[in-house]
Amino acid sequence: MGDDSAEKYERIHELLARVDRHEPDAFGDLVAVVYPELKRLAHFQLTREQPGHTLNTTAIVHEAYVRMASGAGRWDDRKHFLRAASAVMRHLLVDHARRKRADKRGSGNVLLELEESRVEGGDDSLAVLALDNALKDIAEIDPRLEQIIECRYFAGLSIDDTAEALGMSVRTVERDVQRARAYLVEAMGPDEH
Repeated sequence: MGDDSAEKYERIHELLARVDRHEPDAFGDLVAVVYPELKRLAHFQLTREQPGHTLNTTAIVHEAYVRMASGAGRWDDRKHFLRAASAVMRHLLVDHARRKRADKRGSGNVLLELEESRVEGGDDSLAVLALDNALKDIAEIDPRLEQIIECRYFAGLSIDDTAEALGMSVRTVERDVQRARAYLVEAMGPDEH
């Protein structure tokens, strides 16, 4: 790890401690430092969506900021914070999919189309909801599998980074990724994974 990275990680550690002490502006300062990583997470999640999604990277990061700031939890380190942000972003996409489905059923909700929308395409809200339901089922069976899926597929962490973030061996993560994939394929069916 280079000097710049070491300084950045130390800065993040200090900011996390300030957030934990509920110091004014600490959460905003933390987000300013990790903003590029949050944008990368949001972009990574959007690449897994169907083209034509009405949310964009910036909107997801900003909404995640609002949700996380209002609950300002306790995060142990940078990876823990990014895992939590990734989970919030996943829930944002699920909530968005639910609103889209409700709107299609005539609920009267008005959806706001955001400026940086992607190319027109199909509706993936059913797949997002199916994935969310499958992840809830996995969490009931083995909460560790849900954490691994969030790290690997929602936060975009490598196997090694996932193992480090969760305090597990690389081999255990590799084995659990295979179990989780098998469960998701079975739970979601061949057309939705």
